[in-house]
Formats: sequence, structure tokens, C-alpha cells
Amino acid sequence: MTAPQIPAAGYRLRGVLLPGETSVELYVDGAGRITAEPLPGAEPLIEAGWILPGLVDAHCHVGLGPSGAVELDEAEQQARTDRDAGTLLIRDCGSPVDTAPLQVRDDLPEIIRAGRHIARPKRYIAGLPVDVDDPALLPDVVAEQAGVGDGWVKLVGDWIDRGVGDLAPLWPDDVLVEAISAAHAAGARVTAHVFGTDALPGLINAGIDCIEHGTGLTDDLIAEMARRGTALVPTLINVETFPGIADSATKYPVYAAHMRDLHRTAGNVVRRAVEAGVRVFAGTDAGGGIRHGRIADEIAALHAAGHTDALGAASWAAREWLGRPGLDAGAPADLVVYRADPRVDLATLREPALIMLRGRVVHAAG
Repeated sequence: MTAPQIPAAGYRLRGVLLPGETSVELYVDGAGRITAEPLPGAEPLIEAGWILPGLVDAHCHVGLGPSGAVELDEAEQQARTDRDAGTLLIRDCGSPVDTAPLQVRDDLPEIIRAGRHIARPKRYIAGLPVDVDDPALLPDVVAEQAGVGDGWVKLVGDWIDRGVGDLAPLWPDDVLVEAISAAHAAGARVTAHVFGTDALPGLINAGIDCIEHGTGLTDDLIAEMARRGTALVPTLINVETFPGIADSATKYPVYAAHMRDLHRTAGNVVRRAVEAGVRVFAGTDAGGGIRHGRIADEIAALHAAGHTDALGAASWAAREWLGRPGLDAGAPADLVVYRADPRVDLATLREPALIMLRGRVVHAAG
């Protein structure tokens, strides 16, 4: 399937452009790009509205379902569901499915892939990761996955150790230094799944670029992240599943209590991270137990936790972090338009008036 064609004369949109709050007359040319010059005969689409760069889900799993890997056609539907919620850029944080065929589709969001999760045997969800028997081999596996993805590598930093009965790190600190250096040498950034606290010092001090979830962050670790420029994607709607995880872990009471405590303090962690100057971005963790298309829920959760720019964390700020343009002249016309200012009422995000992907209209409210 392909998106609708763009009129030869292009499109015209009028509205308030965020984040600058500038009243604009925006033109999209026949190639689907923003142009600084008016286009005579351009088809008018919107006469008034709030225009912003397409939304970003910075932690998503296209190709992953509740039972594990899915067929490519289901992965396509996942991406379409995200698109229809206004998410036009996805950082896929590990998938057991090669979604490269979806990247060439002009009707689907751009997907920045991280290859597969990297874990130790029996220390993550079965069937999802590349398992590394000998931790000393981690740098080699990281280099391999750097070649598979689109500039990102995903580590599993901690998971339940059933011998310990609680969350525990997967990797020695010295190996992490080598592995992250190997990724950087290959031109890739590294992120890691981490729930608890114990794995975080080794990852942060090794120069990791981002922490996923980060519910165990302490003030000292937050300060070090701010100093190093390490980003955080807290996936707060995923954290809402922690009590259910605890309820199902009656054989491991210490772990269960730990997960409940991490759930209780997660919002406070986000607030303290933002206040300390850590860059915090929106990610739903869709795939597995979280359904796709919930970016508005994550933005609302970030705002409730105290993020001072929750919308930017899922739009213009996230695009800059991921090296993608906003709505500058020459950039692809990936944008969402709302009838009212979504910063005033985040519920507005659930009712886009227009979604445009690479200059093609993929949704227009009646």
C-alpha cells in the first residue's frame, strides 16, 4: 500500500507553528517537502490550527507482540496504528523481526532500528534477544548489532536473577566499557533496559547514551547523567504494569516488593531528572504488553510526573535528539495539526485534524 499522491501544485497550510508559536503559511511541494516559497495554486488543507512536527515514540517495538515475534504484516499494522495516533518517527528499541521492508514504505512512519536486544541466557524474555554465553564476547556482539541497526544498539542491563531472587546486572563494568566503545567506533549509540539501581553506575560510567525505564535512578546517578548528556526514556505507561508483574512473582517476594517500590517512585524519578537537566523523551514501550498508538498517554504521564515540556519530548526535542529535522525549509513534511493548542489541553492530542507523512495526507478529520 502507498500513501495518496501529492498534488503537483502542492499544499498550503495556515496556523500556529510550534514550538515557536509563529503564525505561518506553510507550503508543501510536490516532492513532499516544506518549501520557504509560496506555491501558486497550492491546494489549501488547513486555514487555522496548531502545527507541529510529527510525534516521536522513542521506545517502541515494531514486530513484537504479546507472544513474541509477529509476522511482517502484523508489524505493518502496528506501525500504521502508531501513525494514525500522530507518531511519524519511531525509535525501535529492539525487535526479533527484520522490519527493514517497512522502512521503504511511504505510508508508514520512519523507523530507526536497534537490531535485537542483547542479553545473557535466561536473563530476558525468551526468544527476543541475541544471547551471549560469555560476557567477554559482548563487544563483538555489540559491533555486529551496530551493523544491523540504524545507529542504535540495545542492551538488557538488568533483569531478575532467579538465583538472587531480585533484579541484578547482566554485565561486568569493564566489559561494558569495551562494548560501548565498540558501538561508538562503529558510529552507533547504545541504550539499555534497566529497572533497578545496581546496573546503572556501570552503564552510565561506561558512556552509555541513553537509559530506558530508569526507575532505579538516584540523585547521584541523575547528576552524572546530566553531566555526561545521557538521555532517559522512562516509558511511564509501561511502568504502570509493574504491580501486575509483582503480583505474578509470588515465588520471588524480594523482587515483587522491589517492583512495587519502583512503580511507586517512578514519577518522582522523572521529575528529578528533568529538574537536574537530563534530557527526558517520550516512549511507550509498545509491543509485548503495551498496545501501539498510545503516545498521547505517555505524553500525559510525563506531564503529570512534572516534565516541563512533555509535548516537545515527543516532537521537536525528540527529533533533534534523533538527528531528524523539524519543519524547516527542505525537510520532509512530517507534521500533525490540531484544532486547539495541545499544550493547553493534552487531550487534544487524541483528535488530530490532519496527519501528513512525507507530504502525503494520511489522515484528515471530517
